[in-house]
Amino acid sequence: MMDPVQHSTLVSGGSLRIPIRTLALLCVLTMAASRPVRAQTFSVIHTFSGGGDGYQPYAGLTVDSGGNLYGTTSEYVGGTVFKMKRVNGSWVLNTLLNFNGSNGLIPYSRVVFGAHGVLYGTTLEGGNSLSCEFGCGAVYSLRPPKTACKSVSCPWTATAIQSFTDGADGGNPNFVDPIFDQAGNLYGTTALGGTAGIGVVFEMTESDGVWTETVIHNFSGPDGAYPYSGLISDGAGNFYGTTGYGGQFNEGTVYRLSPSGPGWTITTLYSFQGTTDGAHPSAALISDQSGNLYGSTVVGGSGGGGTVFELSPSGGGWSFSLLASLVGTITNDYYPGPFNALAMDGAGSLYGAAFANGAHQDGSVFKLTPSNGSWTYTSLHDFTGGDDGGNPIGGVTFDTNGNLYGTTTFGGMQGGENCYTEGCGTVWEITP
Repeated sequence: MMDPVQHSTLVSGGSLRIPIRTLALLCVLTMAASRPVRAQTFSVIHTFSGGGDGYQPYAGLTVDSGGNLYGTTSEYVGGTVFKMKRVNGSWVLNTLLNFNGSNGLIPYSRVVFGAHGVLYGTTLEGGNSLSCEFGCGAVYSLRPPKTACKSVSCPWTATAIQSFTDGADGGNPNFVDPIFDQAGNLYGTTALGGTAGIGVVFEMTESDGVWTETVIHNFSGPDGAYPYSGLISDGAGNFYGTTGYGGQFNEGTVYRLSPSGPGWTITTLYSFQGTTDGAHPSAALISDQSGNLYGSTVVGGSGGGGTVFELSPSGGGWSFSLLASLVGTITNDYYPGPFNALAMDGAGSLYGAAFANGAHQDGSVFKLTPSNGSWTYTSLHDFTGGDDGGNPIGGVTFDTNGNLYGTTTFGGMQGGENCYTEGCGTVWEITP
């Protein structure tokens, strides 16, 4: 497994052009075939070309109230933000932003809506700090044009509202979707920086258009290390998240941050052992109405390909339940499991995307259905690495009609302007 603080660009004969600052988890893995049951219809709704539309998305999608899709790509020089709109039964992609470095570089996160229709996100690199060769990462805001757009392409305006330095303020946020509290304050994590250099949780407050960052927790190792994903919150003002390393066994943690007087108190809810429970969670958590937490790991479990788990409040503590163990093996120091958050439907079923399992070893979209105290695993689509895409890193998202959306990082168009043999990636839809 790669050193999580190693800066490297993976290049092999002109292939796999993925800038990586902190991520120890991205991979090309083999995984045994999962059970193929396909009651839904799978469609590719966009194939990235490697040109102006960008390529190789690492994040999933955000759906607005009108059913439009928003996403990011990690490449075309520095990455893009795009919007997809259904027009006469087909999907049309419009690039809203090409990152230029000062406003961010290489987004691994989705965009999320804040107040007044402004989008927010994080980038792995970029920003205005000179402490890192390509910038130490940023939080950015993305604003629509002030006047009605009358052309086909209407660029939005992006500003880095926080440029990390890899110092006390943190550095290099990975799969970190910002979240907001009721007062409009923004929260997230970074995988590096802080007092121990292994990541922080931060808060950002806005006053007269100026955002100010405050670190509310520095990870130290026993309480977790290298948080790759962002946070979720409950109605009591607590935040929940995961770390890829640290904890009792250095295999990662699930933690809670609770407001305590003028500060915050961290509680480790679970330390992964790296056995049947899995190891190295990369994805953010989700929760249900009862306060149960659900998440995944990228490796480990009885099948070796990562796990899906539940943590439930129990007697003042938390009870860990293994819901599924995915099948897979580690290849070339990389991991096969889900990198991003699960989704839950109204019936309580869980959905996710695994990076490199399935019949073709190019990843899958899967469903876990609860029944009589157990969970049934169903593959909704096994990617082939061809026209349908391959190796999804981003998570899955529902619209109000129950359609499921996501991206693949590779597959689709091979060659193109920049995509070489891995492919430029796709956007896909699964309809009931």
